[in-house]
Amino acid sequence: MNETVRLLQAHNSSRSYKSDALPVEVLDAIIESAHRAPTSINSQQISLVVVRDAASRARIAEIAGGQPWIAQAPVFIAVIADLYKTGLGVEKAGAEQVMQRSLEAILSAVSDAGIAMATLMTAARAFGLGIVPIGGIRRDPQGMIDLLGLPPNTFPVAGVVLGYVTEEAPQKPRMPIENFRHEEKYHSEVVMPAIDAYDLTLHEYWLKIGRTDGLTWSANMAQHYSTFSRRIKSVAQKQGFTIEV
Repeated sequence: MNETVRLLQAHNSSRSYKSDALPVEVLDAIIESAHRAPTSINSQQISLVVVRDAASRARIAEIAGGQPWIAQAPVFIAVIADLYKTGLGVEKAGAEQVMQRSLEAILSAVSDAGIAMATLMTAARAFGLGIVPIGGIRRDPQGMIDLLGLPPNTFPVAGVVLGYVTEEAPQKPRMPIENFRHEEKYHSEVVMPAIDAYDLTLHEYWLKIGRTDGLTWSANMAQHYSTFSRRIKSVAQKQGFTIEV
């Protein structure tokens, strides 16, 4: 199998890290890989904030709801939707940026952030590092904005933990491929049977690794998707993302 494909298919999220610093040349290569990742209309509307300071990482772990691996690992990279940068370019060209007031801006920036994160994670894995993506920073986006000194028209989308692992994490099973890959059109009739099968598979996985608190996929979705926080909207609006159109 192609080595890059093997690496992608072997993905797992590691949550146990050594404190060993990363070689500067390794970290630089990982970041440069994300720097070369594509963005919509070459907007380059993504910025990274590399956090190595121990106190700052401990604060991020707290913001993210108490995730100790953020403080354990030597590097946390925050992925920022950055329309502050594009706004300066628009202003230089003699116009006024209004894109941040549209839903399209959010969809576009978050898509580009996802591409950057995927590139960071793949590059890190290629160097033998462990990774875990962190969406929990959105639990307190204002806390992240204050910690990182983010200007208006920016928003912390997510982040990635990087480091050398103390123990390799098992790979979590996925839903049947039929519930992911649809040919020619979306086949809704396959979704519920696949969910039923996956709930059983995931239950067996938790038992196998000794997790008595592991939820089925359905129960996990119910825990997280049956409610939502209004905090993100209020902070995003304060940052300039008003979603008028």
